[in-house]
Amino acid sequence: MKKIKYLILREQFEPSLIGLFVNPFFIARRGLLESIKKLGGEIVGETLDVGCGTKPYEKFFSCSKYIGLEIETTINRENKNVDVFYDGGKFPFEDKKFDSIVTNQVLEHVFTPNEFLSEINRVLKKDGKLLLTVPFVWDEHEQPYDYARYSSFGLAHLLKHHGFEIIESRKSINDFRIFPQLLNAYIYKITQKNKIVRQLFTFFVMSIITLMGILLSKVLPKNNDLYLDNIILANKIANV
Repeated sequence: MKKIKYLILREQFEPSLIGLFVNPFFIARRGLLESIKKLGGEIVGETLDVGCGTKPYEKFFSCSKYIGLEIETTINRENKNVDVFYDGGKFPFEDKKFDSIVTNQVLEHVFTPNEFLSEINRVLKKDGKLLLTVPFVWDEHEQPYDYARYSSFGLAHLLKHHGFEIIESRKSINDFRIFPQLLNAYIYKITQKNKIVRQLFTFFVMSIITLMGILLSKVLPKNNDLYLDNIILANKIANV
């Protein structure tokens, strides 16, 4: 049973072929994984993961030390792999402590993004790297703590204002696969009250929708203005 639970958990963030049948968000998570793998080698030295959750991508980074930071809640203490807790305001670290910072699908849950990015700048060394991912087209999630969506232009403006220079900006799932993924997200939401029904739909219905979407994306053109996630690698060039 433990092996099955571990397999399902792994497939949520590192979906393989098995993930087609157990992960309703296969397309989105696969896209994130590919980008993180590509950019992960840039994350080096002592690294802070802000909003670390279960640290699903830690092994894809080249860091020497990895510290997970989360807001102090009962759920986070019981279900996540956290090293340091805080109150959601000032990070409990000294200035210029970290060589790299990762924050994955967190910024949309931050009501005060300017203060959040100022704290990231404060604890990051000069020329340190920031790897940030954030959804663009997605449903409201983790309600009521879902506050914003960011375009690539909005993120570029925010990061420049807070002392960062973008090295690479990637748009994950910028083709037809966006539609089957959103359809699966819809089915997931309307079946989530009944776990058995949701699992059956995931295995027999959503997997087919995913496969059809992947196949159609091979022949239909991309659209760089409509996509699921932003993945940005940035360099700190100034203190703010």
